[in-house]
Amino acid sequence: MVNIKDLNFEELKEFVKELGLEPYRAKQISQWVYKKRVSSFNEMTNISKRTREELSKRANIDILKLVKVEESKDGTRKYLFELQDGNRIESVFIPEKDWNTICVSTQVGCPAGCKFCLTAKDGFTRNLTAGEIVDQYIQVQRDVGEDRRISNVVFMGMGEPLLNFDNVKKAVEIMTHKDMLDLSKRKITVSTVGVVPGIERMARELNRVKLAVSLHATTDEVRERIVPINRKWGIKDILRALRDYPADNTRRIMVEYVMLKNVNDTKEDAHRLARLVRGLPVKVNLIPFNPYPGAPFEPTPREEIEKFQKILWDYNIATFIRDSKGQDISAACGMLRTKEKTTV
Repeated sequence: MVNIKDLNFEELKEFVKELGLEPYRAKQISQWVYKKRVSSFNEMTNISKRTREELSKRANIDILKLVKVEESKDGTRKYLFELQDGNRIESVFIPEKDWNTICVSTQVGCPAGCKFCLTAKDGFTRNLTAGEIVDQYIQVQRDVGEDRRISNVVFMGMGEPLLNFDNVKKAVEIMTHKDMLDLSKRKITVSTVGVVPGIERMARELNRVKLAVSLHATTDEVRERIVPINRKWGIKDILRALRDYPADNTRRIMVEYVMLKNVNDTKEDAHRLARLVRGLPVKVNLIPFNPYPGAPFEPTPREEIEKFQKILWDYNIATFIRDSKGQDISAACGMLRTKEKTTV
């Protein structure tokens, strides 16, 4: 059984051809799935009943089952989806004043093993397919309503996107094709914890998409302790890849830095971070740590984060404190999935 959302437009045209249908049917099907967001072939009323029956035998449309949704007082909505194999993933809808964003997952669990991340505690199960990534957007857009169009996508949910590069790339192709979701590449951000070969592939194959790098430390010693993948690709390797990345001041690389009390939040860290990224077209996001039950770290006090921020601004490095939304719900990545496990 083919999942329609696993096919980019060229593959959809080939699938239609294999069924012996006219080539224009690919665009028709795509419009129904991605523009009108139907959940079954029977809703495609400008396609003959016989053809719809044949499509239903050969393919499916919806692959995610909504298990639970929590809504914060700030409008953030956290979704727990079940995949067809019974695994579960999370997505987050984040409303802003002038746009809406969805944070999508790319893997079940995560192999990166970051010590401050709740998702990492469950280990890694498997990659998501392109369709499972894209369907997160479709299901959430259906739920919030078409009057709140989601224009921005961040690949920052469960998983390390660049360790699932091929499926992430295809998902971006589907999201940005004019006959599919028709989103702007400039409004899509792919985040990585520092998978250097993936950054290099992004530079060649997805260079109009924004890049975010989760650095989280200014020395290899500290970074290896909290981001184990640093043993494979250290800070120098990451910075070398960033220097070669096609970015500029209108499309900056985002450097993500979670603030952990007495771990990576000293004045010396701030000065080192400034020296590391100086000369690169970056924007630094300082992220207050979102603690969860049993977390091995504590959040840096707000006043200390602000001091850290000022040091970076003194180096003329654009630096912002990225407060997490949805603090009154299961906001930390992996928290809703973990909570549901314990209640089942």
